[in-house]
Amino acid sequence: MVLDTGADVLLSDGSAVHLRPISPADAEAIVELHSRMSDRTRYLRYFSPYPRIPERDLERFVTVDHRDREAYVAVSGARILAVGRYERMGPDSPDAEVAFVVEDAYQGRGIGSVLLEYLAEAARANGIRRFVAEVLPQNGGMLRVFSDFGYQIQRRYADGVVHLEFPIAPTELSRQVQESREQRTEARSIARLLSPRGVAVYGASTSGLGVGAALLAHLRDGGFTGAVVPVHPSAERVAGRRAYRSAAEAGQTIDVGLIAVPPERVSEAVADAAAAGAGALVVVSAGFAETGPDGADAQRALLEQARAAGMRVVGPNCLGIANTDPTVRLNATLAPTLPAAGRVGFFSQSGALGVALLAEADRRGLGLSSFVSAGNRADVSGNDLLQYWQDDPRTDVVLLYLETFGNPRKFARLARRMSRIKPIVAVASATRPRGLAEDLPGPDAHAVTALFARSGVIRVDTVRELFDVGVLLAHQPLPAGRRVAVVGNSSALSGLAVAACRPNGLVVADGYPRDLSPQSGAHEFAAALADAEADERVDALVVVFAPPLPGQLPDSDADFAVALSTVALAGEKPTVATFLLGQLPSRVPSYPSIEEAVRALGRVASYAEWLRRPPGRYPELSGVDPAAAEVQGELTELLAAYGVRVVPSTSAGSLPAALSAAEQCGYPVALKAARGSLRHRIDLGAVRLNLADAGAVRAAYGELAAAFGPVVLVQSMVAPGVACRVEVAEDSAFGPVVGFGLGGVASELLGDLAWRAAPLTDSAAAALVEEPRAAPLLHGYRGSSPVDRDALVDLLLRVGRLADEHPRIRALSLNPVLARPDGFDVLHATVEVGAAGARPDTGPRHL
Repeated sequence: MVLDTGADVLLSDGSAVHLRPISPADAEAIVELHSRMSDRTRYLRYFSPYPRIPERDLERFVTVDHRDREAYVAVSGARILAVGRYERMGPDSPDAEVAFVVEDAYQGRGIGSVLLEYLAEAARANGIRRFVAEVLPQNGGMLRVFSDFGYQIQRRYADGVVHLEFPIAPTELSRQVQESREQRTEARSIARLLSPRGVAVYGASTSGLGVGAALLAHLRDGGFTGAVVPVHPSAERVAGRRAYRSAAEAGQTIDVGLIAVPPERVSEAVADAAAAGAGALVVVSAGFAETGPDGADAQRALLEQARAAGMRVVGPNCLGIANTDPTVRLNATLAPTLPAAGRVGFFSQSGALGVALLAEADRRGLGLSSFVSAGNRADVSGNDLLQYWQDDPRTDVVLLYLETFGNPRKFARLARRMSRIKPIVAVASATRPRGLAEDLPGPDAHAVTALFARSGVIRVDTVRELFDVGVLLAHQPLPAGRRVAVVGNSSALSGLAVAACRPNGLVVADGYPRDLSPQSGAHEFAAALADAEADERVDALVVVFAPPLPGQLPDSDADFAVALSTVALAGEKPTVATFLLGQLPSRVPSYPSIEEAVRALGRVASYAEWLRRPPGRYPELSGVDPAAAEVQGELTELLAAYGVRVVPSTSAGSLPAALSAAEQCGYPVALKAARGSLRHRIDLGAVRLNLADAGAVRAAYGELAAAFGPVVLVQSMVAPGVACRVEVAEDSAFGPVVGFGLGGVASELLGDLAWRAAPLTDSAAAALVEEPRAAPLLHGYRGSSPVDRDALVDLLLRVGRLADEHPRIRALSLNPVLARPDGFDVLHATVEVGAAGARPDTGPRHL
């Protein structure tokens, strides 16, 4: 992302600054920055005391051409904190010298590494391929900025200076370094938000009524361990606490401003919180983007004001935030009570549903570690919380209630990484907007669910299912497989459980169901459960229990809840139950219906299976030239830049043109109706093959023109093979996705396409080839020869990388692709191109 107007970035301590290109108007601020530097900082940067900047140096310093000379400044408000610049070393040289300087008070907070990311991005866009730098040996901080970046650096020492040279093309290591820094900075910004030392409350009334008063009361009643500072324009006391005209007046450390004032007064509260040094805002106030265009403008202004002061924003129009850590005990929400402390992190985009969601979590006995309701999600999003929860020692499971995806590519990337560490359960839409081209399909609802699963995310359809799965993950181990022991005291209920297993991807283990008689006591029940727990053929237990008749059993043999709990809590296999007799401990997941219990177990079993698969890698691909692809206007040349060749075809609108094209191709040729939906419809007579001479072309053209219109495609014949199709589409949750399936009307009608998010790992591409229901045709069917599946995997890897690296491609179709034992041929390709703006999850780090 090359800066035009600027970008907000996070530093290593979680605080935010603004990066933008330097301008001549910055001259005075640059002089002030220089005056604040220590003598040591000046010496390390300029190799001399350099007490003041001469006028001619200052003019050159702030005037750049944004090609051969570029400079960025990091600013907080009107104050410049750092400057980074590069200067090309000669006309059209691929090398540029890079340097930057950071104000003393901000050194060691990651500004240098962020500046280097942006300078490298700008330099690459201007044809610069390598940076050089000269650093004094005692400037260890600067040397670490370069050495820790993931570039291959060459060093040499001469004349008392360390000379560094390194190529600036992104590498796998540099991307890993950048993503690791992104995770740490975003996690720290959320940690500051959820563990504040002090909270300033704006909008609490003296009457005790209204949203602000409720927030203040909930902070107090929840036992918040930090300082609570009510800010009120006139009252001396609010809710028994001393009130202040401004938060700074309290003399307390304020990390969060909790705002519940009318929307027209929010700006005033933001300014006051900034003056008190707050690092984050929780804006419960409504009246912003949810109300229409004017509200959206006000929301943008709110975010700009907060970002200028380096603050993160939760909301507006949100429920609030909570942290059950006993050292924090933060209830800055509109919910009067929180669920008990536990191991589940919960993010809700909806403010309106937030109270109900928290109440349901409490009813289910689902303990929370922390909770954030993002409301309009002007800034802080579910992605930020994933970054925080990844390393949070108090969080083992993550629940997400999502309505939209602000940055789908980033969500997919974070989810794949996070799910390897902690499970994510998400209520999220399974639909996608229509593609730009109606004949280029995208994943349907079933495929979107599969896409979530392949990123490790357990997608559910309802809030009820969210808690069904969350309770199981929070309290039970993961299953080692899909084999289920059904144990119960009712054959009818056991039959329902068995029937529910297969649709949910579970297999009833050999020897089950185990049906006890209705007269069996708790001891016999416990023994049957213990046997199933110890059975090596079993990976999980489904327990169904109907109450015995009153007085049927002695009290000493009637405590079935204890019998079930003893086994479920002591074993190493997950247990779900439909227990129609009283209440089980919250750590034993119990469901009102058998179907709900089995469905939750099936979701968790699929996640456990995903964890057992190797994550795959992104292999190097030969013959790929992304730079060449950027300038290509023709689809065939664009594909060729990624090593994908399309068999040439010629459009002909008359018989003479068709005959001429056939002569140029060389006989035999194929003629096809040119309309997109007919090009491969051999079943409708829209394709004529093996036309050996001009007479055959003449006859075929006459028939095609009469049936489908005068325009046809003329193409050389290729060897026969199994027809396949490769698709690319933009999905609302995952960004670019790649689909693969077998060709033919039946496959299209049944939607027999498998999908994966781009870019593809080698294992993901291999799985795509094997996943369609018609995939056995690729292995050899009824005497046919198996195709070269490795070649198809390579094709998918190339298409996936093309889709990932070129956001202007909104939809792409290769159909048909004829696969053979010796490779494949792509017979036709179509593309839909949109705006070429950068995707939000590409380029240097930014908010």
